[in-house]
Amino acid sequence: MAESIGAHRRPLLPELAAGSDPAPDGLLDAVAAYERALMTNDLSEMDRLFAPGPATMRGDAAGLLVGHGAIGAFRGGRGGAPLRTVRELHVRRLDDNHALVVAVTAPRSGGRGQQTQLWRRGSVGWVVDVAHVSVPAPVVDASVWRVVGAPLVAPTGTGGLDGVRVAVKDLVAIAGQVIGAGVPEWLDEAAPEPVHAPAVAALLAAGASVQGIARTDELAYSLAGRNPHYGTPPNVAVRGALPGGSSSGPAAAVALGQADLGLATDTAGSIRVPASYQGLWGLRTTHGVVSTVGVLPLSPSFDTVGWLAREPQTLRAAAVATLGVTSVPLGGVVVDLAVLGLVEPALAAAVRALADRLDAEPVDVTGAIGGLDVLADRFRTVQAAEAWRHHGAWVTAHPGALGAEIGARFAWAATVTAEQEAAARAELAATRDALAAVLGDRVLLVPSAASGAPAASAGGPEIERIRTVTLTLTCLAGVLGAPALSVPGLKVGGAPIGVCLIGPRGSDVALIDRALDSAVLTASWAL
Repeated sequence: MAESIGAHRRPLLPELAAGSDPAPDGLLDAVAAYERALMTNDLSEMDRLFAPGPATMRGDAAGLLVGHGAIGAFRGGRGGAPLRTVRELHVRRLDDNHALVVAVTAPRSGGRGQQTQLWRRGSVGWVVDVAHVSVPAPVVDASVWRVVGAPLVAPTGTGGLDGVRVAVKDLVAIAGQVIGAGVPEWLDEAAPEPVHAPAVAALLAAGASVQGIARTDELAYSLAGRNPHYGTPPNVAVRGALPGGSSSGPAAAVALGQADLGLATDTAGSIRVPASYQGLWGLRTTHGVVSTVGVLPLSPSFDTVGWLAREPQTLRAAAVATLGVTSVPLGGVVVDLAVLGLVEPALAAAVRALADRLDAEPVDVTGAIGGLDVLADRFRTVQAAEAWRHHGAWVTAHPGALGAEIGARFAWAATVTAEQEAAARAELAATRDALAAVLGDRVLLVPSAASGAPAASAGGPEIERIRTVTLTLTCLAGVLGAPALSVPGLKVGGAPIGVCLIGPRGSDVALIDRALDSAVLTASWAL
């Protein structure tokens, strides 16, 4: 007979389904204990019931976690599992010490799910070696999308983007829709936009359709990709990691295959960072070449519109549809090895190896500008002053509307004086000239971000530290007003990291063509 299930477990587990094998002694006690821990979010008990070591696995539709530590970190960052009831329980006994347990679950939100676990009896009792979880697919993942259609907006013409589905960042005007900017109170007060932003209209005219409006970090003032109001979009490239922001929604939609192209903005890396974290192609355009009419500003001195895509051909088609094809000659590739001292050693080694394969010429960027940390500080000062100029009155009138991290960022922005802004702006102008003189028509190679995607459970201080270092890299293109292309391919510790090509102004399409022509750039290099 199957092992009896005690009354103390009956609310959690049903009787074994017909056809099940007899359960080995103690197995159902362990299964019930796990279910109880899951429903109460008892992290220590769940950790105890999963096998220790680097080989333990847990998978679901969002990806596979390998290793007890990675699984525990994921649980700690998700805030608990959805409530459910186990409707059916099936056991297949493999031997006295191994059994496969399949549970059919009924989430409180409706539908049916399934959980499959391989249990093993060891010296400390029964533990899970491998688990796979299936849950009912949501109609819309609200952490990725605010509004979705089928499509939301149809094409207005035909061309190089026929059949391409676009995820539009929730900062860009779509006629008849409101801009939510990642903040519920902003959304509540917003009025419908009368016309499409030119950046949207250009894509529609080339045959693309708008699939929907995708999430952004609050007022786009972040590089992390998490939103305290709507949740953190998934990173399918690195399970349990941040997606990168502030174009988090468009990037996730593209990586998930729910859109083919993300229409996004980049002020300080908001296209390049999510592209890097998720293994996508991303282009920050030359400042001013794509109209920002109909785009909610953050810092107009640096705000740009650009795109994210899984395939470079789609990215190129979007650039051509919006910018046309201009002939801008590009020189060779250059690299400043001092810049690589800012990033993790494994990433620095990967970029050095790539630079060698590209025969990149060494240059002294940092010497010409007096240090990257100084440059980044000036950039942050001007960015903050402009952000406060555009949004400070609204932030002041809506206390508590922003989460702690972005709220603190705006609080600091409020302290920037006019004198500090003016001095930083003058210094940036001189730095821009010095940088342009050093680089000329050549292409500067830098990492797209300072590291792979950090864990979604990372605390505020850690996120701020990573943002500071990453912004030190990403501000180079912002100061130059230059196009910057994040190319996927590098992998460090199994996580994707983009390599960024910064070209002279106006070389947007030429940068994509340079990457497409280079077998080295389009190969994957794992370290």
